[in-house]
Amino acid sequence: MSAAAGEHIAAAVDLVKIYQQGQARIRALDGVTVGFVRGQFTAIAGPSGSGKSTLMHCLAGLDSPTSGQVVLDGTELSGLSDRTLTRVRRDKVGFVFQSFNLLPQLTALENIALPVTLSGRRLDQDLLGHLAGVLGIGDRMAHRPGELSGGQQQRVALARALVARPAVVFADEPTGNLDSRSGTDVLDFLRRSVHDLGQTVVMVTHDPRAAACADRVLVLADGRIVDDIDAAAGADVTRALTGVGRTR
Repeated sequence: MSAAAGEHIAAAVDLVKIYQQGQARIRALDGVTVGFVRGQFTAIAGPSGSGKSTLMHCLAGLDSPTSGQVVLDGTELSGLSDRTLTRVRRDKVGFVFQSFNLLPQLTALENIALPVTLSGRRLDQDLLGHLAGVLGIGDRMAHRPGELSGGQQQRVALARALVARPAVVFADEPTGNLDSRSGTDVLDFLRRSVHDLGQTVVMVTHDPRAAACADRVLVLADGRIVDDIDAAAGADVTRALTGVGRTR
Protein backbone atom coordinates (compact mmCIF):
# COMPACT_ATOMS: atom_id res chain seq x y z
CA MET A 1 0.00 0.00 0.00
CA SER A 2 1.32 3.44 -0.83
CA ALA A 3 1.68 6.11 1.80
CA ALA A 4 -0.96 8.16 0.05
CA ALA A 5 -3.44 5.31 0.17
CA GLY A 6 -2.80 4.75 3.86
CA GLU A 7 -3.83 8.32 4.76
CA HIS A 8 -7.35 8.02 3.32
CA ILE A 9 -10.54 6.10 4.02
CA ALA A 10 -10.60 5.21 0.30
CA ALA A 11 -7.94 5.65 -2.36
CA ALA A 12 -6.99 4.77 -5.91
CA VAL A 13 -3.35 4.55 -6.96
CA ASP A 14 -2.39 4.72 -10.65
CA LEU A 15 -5.74 3.20 -11.61
CA VAL A 16 -6.18 2.03 -15.20
CA LYS A 17 -9.32 0.43 -16.62
CA ILE A 18 -9.45 -0.78 -20.22
CA TYR A 19 -12.56 -2.24 -21.84
CA GLN A 20 -12.43 -4.31 -25.00
CA GLN A 21 -15.20 -3.44 -27.47
CA GLY A 22 -14.74 -5.57 -30.58
CA GLN A 23 -11.37 -4.61 -31.98
CA ALA A 24 -11.24 -1.36 -29.99
CA ARG A 25 -9.65 -0.91 -26.56
CA ILE A 26 -11.42 1.77 -24.53
CA ARG A 27 -9.26 3.34 -21.82
CA ALA A 28 -11.94 4.35 -19.33
CA LEU A 29 -9.44 5.27 -16.59
CA ASP A 30 -5.96 6.48 -17.44
CA GLY A 31 -3.69 6.41 -14.40
CA VAL A 32 -5.97 7.93 -11.74
CA THR A 33 -4.47 8.52 -8.30
CA VAL A 34 -6.76 10.09 -5.71
CA GLY A 35 -7.64 9.79 -2.03
CA PHE A 36 -10.79 10.51 -0.04
CA VAL A 37 -10.57 11.72 3.54
CA ARG A 38 -12.97 10.59 6.22
CA GLY A 39 -16.00 12.78 6.86
CA GLN A 40 -16.08 14.61 3.54
CA PHE A 41 -18.68 14.89 0.77
CA THR A 42 -16.95 14.49 -2.61
CA ALA A 43 -18.59 14.70 -6.01
CA ILE A 44 -17.02 12.99 -9.02
CA ALA A 45 -18.26 14.94 -12.02
CA GLY A 46 -17.67 15.25 -15.72
CA PRO A 47 -19.29 14.72 -19.11
CA SER A 48 -20.67 11.40 -20.32
CA GLY A 49 -17.86 8.95 -21.00
CA SER A 50 -15.37 10.74 -18.76
CA GLY A 51 -14.83 7.68 -16.54
CA LYS A 52 -16.58 8.93 -13.42
CA SER A 53 -18.87 5.90 -12.93
CA THR A 54 -16.00 3.51 -13.73
CA LEU A 55 -13.90 5.17 -11.03
CA MET A 56 -16.67 4.86 -8.48
CA HIS A 57 -17.33 1.22 -9.38
CA CYS A 58 -13.64 0.38 -8.94
CA LEU A 59 -13.45 2.25 -5.62
CA ALA A 60 -16.52 0.40 -4.35
CA GLY A 61 -15.31 -3.02 -5.44
CA LEU A 62 -18.06 -3.38 -8.04
CA ASP A 63 -15.52 -3.56 -10.87
CA SER A 64 -11.87 -4.57 -11.06
CA PRO A 65 -9.23 -2.26 -12.55
CA THR A 66 -6.96 -3.46 -15.32
CA SER A 67 -4.02 -2.26 -13.23
CA GLY A 68 -3.41 -0.12 -10.21
CA GLN A 69 -4.55 -0.31 -6.61
CA VAL A 70 -7.72 0.37 -4.66
CA VAL A 71 -7.64 0.58 -0.87
CA LEU A 72 -10.88 0.79 1.09
CA ASP A 73 -10.75 1.44 4.85
CA GLY A 74 -7.33 -0.20 5.07
CA THR A 75 -8.16 -3.18 2.85
CA GLU A 76 -6.54 -3.54 -0.55
CA LEU A 77 -9.18 -4.91 -2.92
CA SER A 78 -6.96 -6.43 -5.59
CA GLY A 79 -6.48 -10.17 -5.21
CA LEU A 80 -9.42 -10.71 -2.86
CA SER A 81 -11.62 -13.72 -3.47
CA ASP A 82 -15.18 -13.06 -4.62
CA ARG A 83 -16.46 -14.13 -1.20
CA THR A 84 -14.12 -11.82 0.70
CA LEU A 85 -14.83 -8.93 -1.66
CA THR A 86 -18.56 -9.42 -1.16
CA ARG A 87 -18.05 -9.27 2.61
CA VAL A 88 -15.96 -6.09 2.32
CA ARG A 89 -18.65 -4.40 0.23
CA ARG A 90 -21.35 -5.53 2.66
CA ASP A 91 -19.51 -4.35 5.78
CA LYS A 92 -17.69 -1.24 4.57
CA VAL A 93 -19.79 0.25 1.76
CA GLY A 94 -23.23 1.81 1.50
CA PHE A 95 -24.77 2.22 -1.95
CA VAL A 96 -27.31 4.67 -3.34
CA PHE A 97 -28.33 4.21 -6.97
CA GLN A 98 -30.29 6.28 -9.47
CA SER A 99 -32.81 3.44 -9.83
CA PHE A 100 -33.15 2.96 -6.01
CA ASN A 101 -32.54 -0.85 -6.22
CA LEU A 102 -35.05 -1.73 -3.50
CA LEU A 103 -36.42 -5.27 -3.28
CA PRO A 104 -40.10 -4.99 -4.24
CA GLN A 105 -41.30 -7.84 -2.03
CA LEU A 106 -39.85 -6.28 1.14
CA THR A 107 -41.26 -3.43 3.18
CA ALA A 108 -39.35 -0.18 3.58
CA LEU A 109 -38.16 -1.31 7.01
CA GLU A 110 -37.01 -4.68 5.68
CA ASN A 111 -35.17 -2.98 2.80
CA ILE A 112 -33.44 -0.59 5.19
CA ALA A 113 -32.43 -3.39 7.56
CA LEU A 114 -31.17 -5.69 4.79
CA PRO A 115 -27.42 -4.88 5.02
CA VAL A 116 -27.49 -5.43 8.78
CA THR A 117 -29.56 -8.60 8.44
CA LEU A 118 -27.19 -10.08 5.89
CA SER A 119 -24.16 -9.36 8.07
CA GLY A 120 -25.73 -11.01 11.10
CA ARG A 121 -25.49 -7.87 13.20
CA ARG A 122 -28.12 -6.24 15.35
CA LEU A 123 -30.02 -3.29 13.92
CA ASP A 124 -29.20 -0.04 15.71
CA GLN A 125 -32.69 1.13 16.61
CA ASP A 126 -31.53 4.58 17.69
CA LEU A 127 -29.80 5.19 14.35
CA LEU A 128 -32.79 3.76 12.48
CA GLY A 129 -35.13 6.12 14.31
CA HIS A 130 -32.85 9.07 13.64
CA LEU A 131 -32.59 8.31 9.93
CA ALA A 132 -36.33 7.71 9.57
CA GLY A 133 -37.08 10.98 11.33
CA VAL A 134 -34.60 13.08 9.36
CA LEU A 135 -35.75 11.52 6.08
CA GLY A 136 -39.44 11.81 6.92
CA ILE A 137 -40.25 8.13 6.30
CA GLY A 138 -41.19 7.04 9.80
CA ASP A 139 -44.82 6.50 8.76
CA ARG A 140 -43.87 4.56 5.59
CA MET A 141 -41.95 1.69 7.14
CA ALA A 142 -44.67 -0.92 6.50
CA HIS A 143 -45.08 0.08 2.83
CA ARG A 144 -43.49 -1.76 -0.06
CA PRO A 145 -41.58 0.13 -2.76
CA GLY A 146 -44.52 0.01 -5.19
CA GLU A 147 -46.56 1.98 -2.67
CA LEU A 148 -43.98 4.77 -2.39
CA SER A 149 -43.17 7.74 -4.58
CA GLY A 150 -39.78 7.99 -6.26
CA GLY A 151 -38.59 10.46 -3.65
CA GLN A 152 -39.74 8.20 -0.83
CA GLN A 153 -38.02 5.20 -2.40
CA GLN A 154 -34.76 7.11 -2.62
CA ARG A 155 -35.10 8.13 1.03
CA VAL A 156 -35.50 4.47 1.95
CA ALA A 157 -32.38 3.73 -0.12
CA LEU A 158 -30.49 6.47 1.74
CA ALA A 159 -31.47 5.02 5.10
CA ARG A 160 -30.40 1.55 3.92
CA ALA A 161 -27.01 2.94 2.86
CA LEU A 162 -26.32 4.53 6.24
CA VAL A 163 -27.93 2.21 8.78
CA ALA A 164 -24.94 -0.17 8.93
CA ARG A 165 -22.51 2.73 9.53
CA PRO A 166 -20.36 1.99 6.47
CA ALA A 167 -16.88 3.41 5.95
CA VAL A 168 -18.02 5.07 2.71
CA VAL A 169 -21.36 5.75 1.02
CA PHE A 170 -21.15 5.69 -2.78
CA ALA A 171 -24.02 7.45 -4.55
CA ASP A 172 -24.35 6.97 -8.32
CA GLU A 173 -26.48 9.77 -9.84
CA PRO A 174 -28.80 9.66 -6.78
CA THR A 175 -31.00 12.52 -8.04
CA GLY A 176 -31.23 11.33 -11.64
CA ASN A 177 -34.76 9.88 -11.38
CA LEU A 178 -36.18 12.53 -9.07
CA ASP A 179 -37.98 15.84 -9.50
CA SER A 180 -36.07 18.95 -8.49
CA ARG A 181 -37.57 19.19 -4.99
CA SER A 182 -36.91 15.53 -4.14
CA GLY A 183 -33.44 15.81 -5.63
CA THR A 184 -32.67 18.81 -3.44
CA ASP A 185 -33.88 16.89 -0.37
CA VAL A 186 -31.56 13.99 -1.21
CA LEU A 187 -28.54 16.29 -1.62
CA ASP A 188 -29.38 18.11 1.63
CA PHE A 189 -29.54 14.79 3.45
CA LEU A 190 -26.19 13.63 2.05
CA ARG A 191 -24.62 16.85 3.28
CA ARG A 192 -26.21 16.41 6.71
CA SER A 193 -24.98 12.83 6.94
CA VAL A 194 -21.43 14.09 6.44
CA HIS A 195 -21.57 17.07 8.75
CA ASP A 196 -23.87 15.63 11.46
CA LEU A 197 -22.90 11.93 11.45
CA GLY A 198 -19.32 12.12 10.18
CA GLN A 199 -20.19 9.94 7.18
CA THR A 200 -17.92 9.84 4.12
CA VAL A 201 -19.86 10.26 0.86
CA VAL A 202 -18.62 9.93 -2.72
CA MET A 203 -21.22 10.88 -5.32
CA VAL A 204 -21.09 10.55 -9.10
CA THR A 205 -23.06 13.17 -11.00
CA HIS A 206 -23.15 14.93 -14.35
CA ASP A 207 -25.20 17.79 -12.88
CA PRO A 208 -23.13 20.88 -11.90
CA ARG A 209 -25.80 21.98 -9.44
CA ALA A 210 -25.66 18.65 -7.62
CA ALA A 211 -21.86 18.66 -7.66
CA ALA A 212 -21.81 22.14 -6.13
CA CYS A 213 -23.50 20.73 -3.00
CA ALA A 214 -20.36 18.73 -2.19
CA ASP A 215 -17.33 19.89 -0.20
CA ARG A 216 -14.99 18.80 -2.97
CA VAL A 217 -15.47 18.18 -6.69
CA LEU A 218 -13.21 15.95 -8.78
CA VAL A 219 -13.62 16.70 -12.47
CA LEU A 220 -12.88 13.88 -14.90
CA ALA A 221 -12.34 14.00 -18.65
CA ASP A 222 -11.09 11.17 -20.86
CA GLY A 223 -10.34 8.96 -17.86
CA ARG A 224 -8.17 11.50 -16.04
CA ILE A 225 -8.71 13.95 -13.20
CA VAL A 226 -8.45 17.38 -14.77
CA ASP A 227 -9.53 19.48 -11.78
CA ASP A 228 -9.87 19.12 -8.02
CA ILE A 229 -12.15 21.87 -6.75
CA ASP A 230 -12.72 23.04 -3.18
CA ALA A 231 -16.45 23.60 -3.54
CA ALA A 232 -16.80 24.39 0.15
CA ALA A 233 -14.69 27.50 -0.48
CA GLY A 234 -17.23 28.81 -2.99
CA ALA A 235 -15.44 27.77 -6.18
CA ASP A 236 -17.50 28.11 -9.38
CA VAL A 237 -18.26 24.43 -10.00
CA THR A 238 -20.76 25.12 -12.77
CA ARG A 239 -18.26 27.16 -14.77
CA ALA A 240 -15.54 24.50 -14.34
CA LEU A 241 -17.78 21.67 -15.51
CA THR A 242 -19.21 23.66 -18.40
CA GLY A 243 -15.68 24.38 -19.56
CA VAL A 244 -14.82 20.67 -19.54
CA GLY A 245 -17.96 19.88 -21.55
CA ARG A 246 -17.00 22.39 -24.24
CA THR A 247 -13.49 20.98 -24.65
CA ARG A 248 -14.65 17.47 -25.44
